[in-house]
Order: sequence, then structure tokens, then C-alpha cells
Amino acid sequence: MRFLRPSMPRKSPFKHHRFPREIILCAVRWYLRYPLSYQDVVDLLEERVIMVDRSTVYRWVQKFGPELTKRTEKHLRRASVDWHVDETYIRVGGKWRYLWRAVDANGQMIDFRLTARRDAKAAKAFLNKAIERVRLHRPVTIVTDKAPTYRRVIREINCRYDPHFDSIRHIDKKWRNNLIESDHAAMKRILGYRQSFRSLRSAKATLSGLETIRTIKRGHIHHKQPGVTGEVAFIDGLFDPAAA
Repeated sequence: MRFLRPSMPRKSPFKHHRFPREIILCAVRWYLRYPLSYQDVVDLLEERVIMVDRSTVYRWVQKFGPELTKRTEKHLRRASVDWHVDETYIRVGGKWRYLWRAVDANGQMIDFRLTARRDAKAAKAFLNKAIERVRLHRPVTIVTDKAPTYRRVIREINCRYDPHFDSIRHIDKKWRNNLIESDHAAMKRILGYRQSFRSLRSAKATLSGLETIRTIKRGHIHHKQPGVTGEVAFIDGLFDPAAA
């Protein structure tokens, strides 16, 4: 006779933290949703007679930004099959790094990746990662600028899936890619003057949380009520111990 092992409850990520869940999530959400510095968040908490330091808020963002992304994953709406892909740049460890981003026709974030170079190898790694993420819902069209790296990489991807048919149509007209360029600008407005990160790990954790908060705000998820209160309730529900 086969016995099924009972499912173990999910370990709380707030264990061993001195502050309660509500305060930690509030601080993380403020930092990722608005163009605030760590000191700004500290000051806002101090107005509520909650005393923390910048390093504590930093650690919260680094831990709970990626955790928020992971818990939001199963609530995402299905992305459309028309993608817009482009790269911008941010400073990491005092050096410029390329931030590759892909959004669908509705502005929903597909994926992002940070690389040291802007070449065919980096483009291929990013697109393969993004396509793997959506699995069965591969793009039908990908709009890019005229960088030749995209043309070559998309051709290779098409050959891998079907050597006799271009399953992904590549459109390399810069004016058609205004959507993602506008999205770059909106994302950088949230980053504000924080567009420089200490390390690659710090950048990835922060950007992961920031992109997820923007996804929640735009309603690209199921089970969210409109407005800021809807965002707060949705995020709180993700970390509700009763729902674990």
C-alpha cells in the first residue's frame, strides 16, 4: 500500500524578523512602487513611530523583492504572443550594464536580464530565457530595433523550432518599438536617481521586485481589486500564512 506524505506548510519568510509582516511589506512596497531612497522610507516609517535604519530596509528589499516575484508568478495573466524587445542600460558596481527587457503588446512584462555586453550571445541568452518562461505560449511576432544581433538570433530560434517555417515573425522597425521605449522611461522614472546599484545581485533583486510591483499596479494579474488598496490587499494576501 502506498502512503502519501502530507504536504509540509510553507516556511514563513518573516521568521526571525523583529518587525511584523505588515511593516516589512509596507516598506518594501513603498521602495519598489515610488521613486524613494532607502532614507526616504526610513523617514516615512519614523513618522509612524517605527524606527529602522537604511540597512534594514535594504535587506528587506533584497529578500522580499524576489520573494514577491515568485509568489506573484501563478497569478499572472497570460501574455499576448506579440512581443516588443529592447535593451537599455543602468550602472552596476560603477560600470554600465545592459538591461534587456521584453513586454507584450499590452505592456505586460515578459522577462528581463542584465548583461555586461550587448552582443548576439547576450541577446540569444535573453530571448531563450524569455521563451522558456512562457513555454507553450511562444511569441508569434517580436518587434525590435534594427540591431543585426536580433535578426540573427531570431533566425536561429526559428530554425530550432521549425527549420522550414518562420514560427516567429521578426519586425525590425524602430518606430514600431515605441511601446517598450516608453516602458523603459516609465521604469526609470520609478528608479529615479537610484539607477546605480552596488552589485549585480542587488540590481537583479531590486529590479525583480520593481517589475513585479509595476505588473501588479497595471492589473496584469488575476484576483486584484482596482486602486492602491487593491495592490496592498493583493500583496498582503500573497504572504498571508493562512493561504500558504
